[in-house]
Amino acid sequence: MKKTMLVLLTTVLAASAAGCSGDAGQQSQPSGSVQDAAKSNPSAGNGAKVELQFWDMVWGPPEYIDTAKALVDQFNSENPNIKVSYQSTPWNNWYQTFTSAIAAGTAPDISTGAGYQAFQFSQMGAILPIDDVVDDLKKNGDDFLPNTVDLMKYDNHYVALPWAIDIRVPYYRKDLFQQAGVTPPKTWEELRAAAKKLSGNGKYGMVMPGDTGGTHYVFSLMLNNNGGLFNKDKKVDFLNSRNVEAVQLLADMVKDGSINPAGAGFTGDDATKSFGQGDAAIIIKNPGFPAQLPELKDKIGLMDPLTGPHGEKGTIYWINNIMLYKQSKHPQEAKQFMKWWSQNNKALWTKGHVTQLPVKKSFTEDPYFKDDPERKEILEKWIPIGKTTAYPYPAVFPELNEIEGEGVMQTLTQEIMLGKDPKAIMDKANQTMKSIMKEK
Repeated sequence: MKKTMLVLLTTVLAASAAGCSGDAGQQSQPSGSVQDAAKSNPSAGNGAKVELQFWDMVWGPPEYIDTAKALVDQFNSENPNIKVSYQSTPWNNWYQTFTSAIAAGTAPDISTGAGYQAFQFSQMGAILPIDDVVDDLKKNGDDFLPNTVDLMKYDNHYVALPWAIDIRVPYYRKDLFQQAGVTPPKTWEELRAAAKKLSGNGKYGMVMPGDTGGTHYVFSLMLNNNGGLFNKDKKVDFLNSRNVEAVQLLADMVKDGSINPAGAGFTGDDATKSFGQGDAAIIIKNPGFPAQLPELKDKIGLMDPLTGPHGEKGTIYWINNIMLYKQSKHPQEAKQFMKWWSQNNKALWTKGHVTQLPVKKSFTEDPYFKDDPERKEILEKWIPIGKTTAYPYPAVFPELNEIEGEGVMQTLTQEIMLGKDPKAIMDKANQTMKSIMKEK
C-alpha cells in the first residue's frame, strides 16, 4: 500500500533532524500512568479545558472521516476537561507536513500515520514513548492480536500503539479459472502451472504493476517461503536461498508469458483495470478489493495461502499505528485519549468502512467481520501468517522507510518483468540495502 511507503527527502530530513537536535538520539523516560492525567494539568480541575490536536490520516472513504469526527465528539462529551480537535490529514505530501510541523514546533499532540512513521520520528527525537500506556492496557486485559504490540518497540521503548493491519492477499477471477478448467492453486508449482494455462492471446495469468504495489508480490512470495530482507540480528540477508527461489519463480513466470511485461510501467490502478477487463486472472491486493469492481464482485474469489516449496506459508503486512509527540504540552491527557481511542474505535470499520483489519481481538468478533466471508477468511487464514518487511527481526526500525521509499524493491520488480537476470538484479538491490543499513 503506497500509504506505507516513504519517499525520503534527504534535505527535508536533515532540516527536520536539526530542528529537533535538542532531543535527537535521546529517549525520554515514560511518564506516569495515564490514570494520572488530571494531575499533569492543575487547571483541568478548575474547569479549564486541556486542548489536544489529533491529526488523522485519510484511511477510508468519506464516511471514515465522518465516523472519526463522531468518535472525537464522543470522547469530548465523556471527558469535559479535555477538548480534542480533529484534523483529517491527506496523504499527499504527508511526510513534508509532519516533518515541517516537527521542525517548527507545531507538531500535533497525537496522530495516526504511515507504518514506519513513529520509528523514523522517534529516531529524530520527536516521539513520546508510551510504555505506561501499554502497561495499563495489558493490566486491563490484553485485547491485541498476537505480534502486533511488540512490533511497536524501538530502542527499548514502545513508540506507538497499533490500531490496524494492512495485509496483501491474492484474488482470482472465478469465471476465467472456470473457463480454462483451472482450480485455485495451493502450491508454487500449481501457481506457475495455472498462470501458464490462463495465459495467451493477449491474456495473462497474473498482472503485477511496476509501482510500489508490485513490490508486494515480491515481498509476499519471499515471506511465503520464510525468506526476508534481514536475519534475526537485523543484518541484510537479501541473497538467502529462500529469496532467490521467490525471485526466480517470478522470473520463470515472466518467461512463461504468464505475467504481462508491460506491467513494468503499470500503476496499481492500471493493474486493477487489467484484472477487471479480464486481461489477467490473478492479482494481489488489500482486503476489500472486490468492492472496487462491484460489477464483478461475484466473480472474484480469495485464494487460500500458498504452501511454499519448503512447506511454509506467509505474506506481507504492515501494522499501522497511532503515536504521541514530545512537543505536546499535555502528554498525560494525550495518553488518556490514545487509550480511549484504542478501546472505542470499532466504528471506524462498522461505519467508516476501513479496508484494513483491526488489531483488537474483540473487534474481530463483531458480526461485521464474522458474517462477511472475505473478512472472516482473511482474519482466520491470512493474518496469523502475516510478516513485516523486518522479518525475521522481531520489531520494525527506521531504515525500513528508506528501503521501501528509495525504490530498491520497486526497481527490482520492474527489472524482473523486463526479463533481466535475477542474480544481477538481486545483487544490485542487496548492495543498495547494505548501504542504507550502513553495512560493508
